Order: sequence, then C-alpha cells, then structure tokens
Amino acid sequence: MINITFPDGNVRQYESGTSAFQIAESISSGLARNVVSATVNGQLTDRDLPLTKDATLALHTWNDQQGKETFWHSTAHLMAEALEALYPGIKFGYGPASEKGFFYDVEPPEGTVISTDDFPKIEAKMLELARQKNKFTRKEVSKADAIAYFTEKGDEYKLELLDALEDGTITFYTQGEFTDLCRGPHIPNTGAIKAIKLMKVGGAFWRGDENNKQLTRISGISFPKAKELKEYLEMLEEAKKRDHRKLGKELELFMFSDKVGAGLPMWLPKGTQLRERLVNFLKVKQENAGYQQVTTPHIGKKDLYVTSGHWDKYGEDSFQPIKTPRVDEEFMLKPMNCPHHCEMYKFRPRSYKELPLRLAEFGTVYRYEQTGELHGLSRVRGFTQDDAHIFCMPNQVKDEFIAVVDIVKDVLNLIGFDDVTAQISLRDPDKPEKYIGSEENWETAEQAIIDACKEIDIKTVTEYGEAAFYGPKLDFMVRDAIGRSWQLGTVQVDYNLPERFELEYIGSDNQPHRPVMIHRAPFGSLERFTSILIEHTGGKFPLWLTPDQFAILPISEKYNDYCHEVSQQLAAHDIRGLVDDRNETIGRKIRDNETNRIPFMLIVGEKEVEAGGVAVRVQGEGDKGTMSVEEFIAFFKEQLTY
Repeated sequence: MINITFPDGNVRQYESGTSAFQIAESISSGLARNVVSATVNGQLTDRDLPLTKDATLALHTWNDQQGKETFWHSTAHLMAEALEALYPGIKFGYGPASEKGFFYDVEPPEGTVISTDDFPKIEAKMLELARQKNKFTRKEVSKADAIAYFTEKGDEYKLELLDALEDGTITFYTQGEFTDLCRGPHIPNTGAIKAIKLMKVGGAFWRGDENNKQLTRISGISFPKAKELKEYLEMLEEAKKRDHRKLGKELELFMFSDKVGAGLPMWLPKGTQLRERLVNFLKVKQENAGYQQVTTPHIGKKDLYVTSGHWDKYGEDSFQPIKTPRVDEEFMLKPMNCPHHCEMYKFRPRSYKELPLRLAEFGTVYRYEQTGELHGLSRVRGFTQDDAHIFCMPNQVKDEFIAVVDIVKDVLNLIGFDDVTAQISLRDPDKPEKYIGSEENWETAEQAIIDACKEIDIKTVTEYGEAAFYGPKLDFMVRDAIGRSWQLGTVQVDYNLPERFELEYIGSDNQPHRPVMIHRAPFGSLERFTSILIEHTGGKFPLWLTPDQFAILPISEKYNDYCHEVSQQLAAHDIRGLVDDRNETIGRKIRDNETNRIPFMLIVGEKEVEAGGVAVRVQGEGDKGTMSVEEFIAFFKEQLTY
C-alpha cells in the first residue's frame, strides 16, 4: 500500500500502481469524468500514470489552471497533426500551452506561407481530427530511437532538442497519425476538444534567439464547450474597449515618447493625481502599521547586485549599465530596492529591541525588457514599486506576514477586487539549480508561509516552481470585472539575502543572530497596478481616485462666473473638478463628459443660478434633480468609499 496526501492534508491509502484517475474514481464518478491531469510530488503528470510510492497528489479539471494547461498543450499537438496533414513536410519546433491558449512554432514547406486566411481550414481539420477521439498515448523511447525517428522525418528542430536530453528521460506522445517529442502531460483523448479558435500568426525566432532562423508561430485557444468559446470571444471584444493603452490616452493619464524611449512611461497631470492618491493611501496605512519611509538612489554599483545574487540570475539580460569616466567603476540603473535596504539595515548595529524594522519606499527601478515584450503600463522598462522590507526575528515572521497580508487585502478590497486567491508559490523540487540558499533555509521559509496561511481568511492554492530565486512567496491573484485573472501584490519570506549581506542583530542573550527578511509590495508596481485598474473599471475609477470628480456645465457663457464660484466652494471640501465653459451645446458637453467618465455633471442655467443650486447628473444613471450646493456636497460624500 502507498500513502497519498491530498492538498487539504488528508491522507488515504491505495494499492501500489493505482493511477490518479482511479483515485478520482474512488472519490466520485463526477470528479473522475472531469479529471484531465494530476500533480504528483509537485510535477504535472498524466492522470493515468501509475503511482508506485508515497506521494502528494492534486487532481486537475478544466476549472484549474493546470487543467487548462494540459488541455491547451494537447490542442497544440492536435493543431500540429492538422498542419502535418494539410502541409506535408512541415517542420515543428516548440508547441506548448501558453497563459491563454497554445501555440506551435513551425517551419512551413519551402514556398508556403501560412496566414490568417488559412485559419478556417486549419480549424476545420482540427475539429475533424478531434471528433475521432484519438487517445494520447505515451511511450518511453531511447535516445537512439528518437534520433532515428526524427532523422528519417527530416525534422532538425526536434533533433536539436534531443541533444539536451539524456537517455532514459525521453518520451513520445502519439494521437492518430501524429507523433511528437514531448514530456506531457496530455488529456486522455482528443474528443474533449469541442471548440477551437486560431487567434494569431507571426514570426518567432527559434528558441527565442534572434541569431536563429525565424519560424512561424500560430497561436490559438480551445474549450471543452462551444458556449465557452463564444463567451471568450465576447470577453475579448469587451477587453478591447477597456484596453488601458486606449483609455489612458483618451483620459489623458499617461503617455510614451519615442524620443524619451520605449517602455518609459510619463504620467500626465490627471494620471499623476491618480497615482499620488494611491501612494498617499498606502503611505497612511504603512505609517499606522509602523513602517518608516526611506529613499534610495536610482543607481547602484554592480558589486551590490553581485552580493545579492541578482546579477548572476538576471544581470546581463535585464540590468542596464551606466557609463562613467572611470573604467574601474561599474554602476547599474537600480533594478530592485531590496539590496539597498539591506545596506540601510547594516548602517549601524541592531538590537532585537528594534525589530521588526519596517523600511518602505516607493522606489523607481529599471529593467531592460525586449522591445517586443513591452505593453503599455503593464510591461515597461521603468516602474515604481510600493516596496517594503521587514527585518524581524524568526519568532516574529508569522505575525508580520499575517499583518502584511491584511494590508494587501485592504488595498485590493478598496479598489474593488473582491475575487482574490492567494497563491503559495514554492520551489520546483526538480530544479534546485534555479534557487540560491541552503535547503534548510528554504524549508524554514516555505513552512513559515504555509503556517501563516492557515490563519489567514483567504482561499489559497499552491504552485510549485513559482517561488522567487531567493525565497518562497505569496502572490495575490485577482479576477477583474470581465473574468480575467491577474497577479497583483506579493509577500516573500527570505532567509537568504540576510545571509548574503551578513545582516545581524544582538539578541536578548547578547549574542549575534541573523534576521529574517520579508519583501512586500501590495500594488506590485504602480504602473502595472494602474493598467489593471483601468481595465477592471473601464476607466470609471472609484470616486476617491477619480482625477476629475465633477464637471460643471454652464448652458450659456453668462453663467460662467457662477459656475467658477461653485467650483471653488466644492474645492474647499476637497471635491475635485472643472468648469466646462467651452463654446459648445449642452448636449455635446454632456456626451463628452460621459465619454471622459466624469462621475458627476452639474448643469447650470438660469433656474439653477436663481435657486443657488445645480442640476445633478450622475455618470451612467442620469438626472438626479436640482440640489443646493450644500445638498450636493452631502450627496457626494455619501458616495465616497474611502
């Protein structure tokens, strides 16, 4: 018998050789019908592989991200089968699942170009093959046999991938007439794939190296129900309307300039107002929670990041060097704040009585992203993190961690993200080379997060392989107004940087001890947070964040002076807005201010001037009648959530 431990900690015994699918059957027939893959000891696997020793087990359906990953990976293989049938001699590179669907990098036969015009016939062929319900069959093969197969087929890209694989680790998957080099896992058979939409075709350098040949990347998405595809396409149309790049320009929040440089956002006055309100909100919460605000330079010596380990991990790809007149100096644009804060901690000897020490900074950092990866505010080269680092004793970690999570929850709730899941991001047990620090430090840090999460009122999921290179973390996943999932905010427990920087405090025993470091950023970065906020709200921000909360619309220019007097009265109550005294019709002014997402329009004509009031119109709701200025101020304050 073997012991199987489930995600909730429950342990059951099964006969050796039992598969994840059979375990699902033992729980319920409904679960068994829907299971597409499983995670065994942190590794995503086929549901039908036998389990022969004690293991941790998570079962995945289409409703899990891992289940979707398996489903989309299998669809990539289905597309490859269709492409091989339609374009004999086509060659294949990579064909994985992506965050939203799947893609395959291929080299069409010489003289053949695959375009969006070809999508209908490819989709039709894929659905034809799917209806055959062909099994995805896994087979372990020797390296010699694998090389022989792809040599005969003439697929040099697969042969290149085989070079890096060791004998005894190679598997083929076959469905129908198509066989691919693949480690899996896959869904049981193609019949589960009911709806397919190819989305994009473009160029992609083989293995992401611009020195290699450019292949054709075909991307798409699939679903187990046609209804879900329809809903997804409707969501995409709505997402286009909410695109933060489009709305950011229309609402005059931010801009980019080729002369300034790609990926370097500039915040316009209204965007700066919104940004500063986010900053001030968090500053107040931090001050109340005992944080101390600090400021560090925009650059640092290379040695700083060598000590932290960031240079070895990211340096040549992401760090931007700064030239100085001296050849023996190496400075970098600051890519992260934590090494600077470690040096601040070392400024003088520390006592246990000072801990926890909480240092907070809205620090702007710079990382060189490839031009093709830049995307509005969500992927930039210069961004501001709402960073803080807590230096504490080991017995303070849990309480500090929980307190940080409370701040993150408050931030997300206030903004209107009420569907929040905390992702416990741990090491990939099969890739220890990705991480720095001792096994003992990692086990202690991971257990600290797991224990703290047991006392937090929030739903959690566990993901292996998603930890930072220096420590595990808790990532906050939110679902926006149109159902998309985003990662916002993170909390990380780090035993490694204090060790690398040789940080110490003198304990109550008068002996030196090593502190623990907690990294935390509720927004993540102001740029990415704002991009998600714009798309979540469609530009209709919470009232307290809105740059212009009202627009006063005079029907005629003879009421302009009165309108400016009203504006000053409202400003005295910290209500922000403008007087739209353009020489336009009142209908045009209303339409324009609706488009600009102004929450309140205050219309002024002769009747309102005589009564000393305003006619109130609410964004998306219409007329609310005439109010005195005092009545409107009271009405406005009732709408504020913060």
